[in-house]
Amino acid sequence: MEETVEDPPTSAVLLDHCHFSQVIFNSVEKFYVPGGDVTCYYTLTQHFIPRRKDWIGIFRVGWKTTREYYTFMWVTLPVDLNSDSAKQQEVQFKAYYLPKDDEYYQFCYVDQDGVVRGASIPFQFRPENEEDILVVTTQGEVEEIEQHNKELCKENQELKDSCVSLQKQNSDMQAELQKKEEDLETLKSTNKKLEQQVKAQKDCWETELLQLKEQNQKMATENEKLGVRVEQLQAQLSTEEKEIEKLVQGNQDKTEQLEHLKKEKSQLLLTLTQQKEHQKKLEQTVEEMKQEETTAKKKQQELTDENSGLSKTLSENKIMCSTLQREKERLEKENDLLKRENSRLLSYMGLDFDSLPYQAPTSDQGGAGQNPALVYGNPYSGIQESSAPSLRTKKRCPTCKSDLADDIFGPTLEQQHMEALCLNCPICDKTFPAREKQIFEDHVFCHTL
Repeated sequence: MEETVEDPPTSAVLLDHCHFSQVIFNSVEKFYVPGGDVTCYYTLTQHFIPRRKDWIGIFRVGWKTTREYYTFMWVTLPVDLNSDSAKQQEVQFKAYYLPKDDEYYQFCYVDQDGVVRGASIPFQFRPENEEDILVVTTQGEVEEIEQHNKELCKENQELKDSCVSLQKQNSDMQAELQKKEEDLETLKSTNKKLEQQVKAQKDCWETELLQLKEQNQKMATENEKLGVRVEQLQAQLSTEEKEIEKLVQGNQDKTEQLEHLKKEKSQLLLTLTQQKEHQKKLEQTVEEMKQEETTAKKKQQELTDENSGLSKTLSENKIMCSTLQREKERLEKENDLLKRENSRLLSYMGLDFDSLPYQAPTSDQGGAGQNPALVYGNPYSGIQESSAPSLRTKKRCPTCKSDLADDIFGPTLEQQHMEALCLNCPICDKTFPAREKQIFEDHVFCHTL
């Protein structure tokens, strides 16, 4: 419910105490199109005098008191009440303050005492082509419509009763009007007497009229200001609607962006899943490589242990080789000593060592008297037996090509002499000459590989 400037005067007077025939509404349509201004035309009867606080309101059909108005407009006081133009009046209701539903409404003229002086026929606010619309309703809506129709029928019956009451009041008013006309004739004579008083009061009324005009001008100015304010509010409303449209468009754009982000998220999740699977494969590969590395480490440790064993064996072989070398040197020294001793003995016997023929020992030579332990026989036999002109037989070493006397080198010394001149492999028992020491070391080293 809308109000303009200030609240109109109302009262709790019921319909039975109202006089609906003093103001007659003309050219009232059955319906008005929403969104447009509505002009209300009305006629003041001869005996009704409007006042400054009178107003016309739009009431929903079925109202009980004047406090139930939807909106209202102040009436404009005519300049000359006696002219015909003063009887025909109109007010305009702005579209912004009009009802937006399709209920039935009516115009009512209310004076400053809150009493209804006239009422129009009911009308609606709806589009012109509303009757051509096919409405599809559910059973519940049909029941609500039937209930609403029952209420409308009840209100219609009340309006009919009110109309009968109004007709009765109209008849009474006609009778009273006729009586008043008779009284008017009587009053005309009295009126002549009062004209002098009226002229005296006319000046006062003109002054009041000027004041009323000023007030009317002020009200018009305020009305224009309110109209400007309404236009500003409408412009602001239009701007806000545009902003709302922009926000809705922005919301749609954000929704599209959100959908795009959701798609990207799905793709990223798929990529992440693939990466996780790839990572699992890599972890399996790393695990396999770790196992291979562990196996390689074990194999390396085994090879290291084997290499350590071979190094140890090689060290032992080198020690043994050094021992054999020292033994060889010792035997060579002993051989030199023996050679010098043999030369000394031969010199003692008057024989030259180099002129003696080399004879290999035989099983027939020497007989039972020869010492089998000496390779070249007994070197002292020539001294004791002067009748033996020849020397004992000699042996030559096949390795060092030196001469070995039978009476000096026995089998044991000969074996030791041969062992000193030979190198035996400690692994495969292969024999190498002492002069092939490098070949022997390479052979032993091959066993460590």
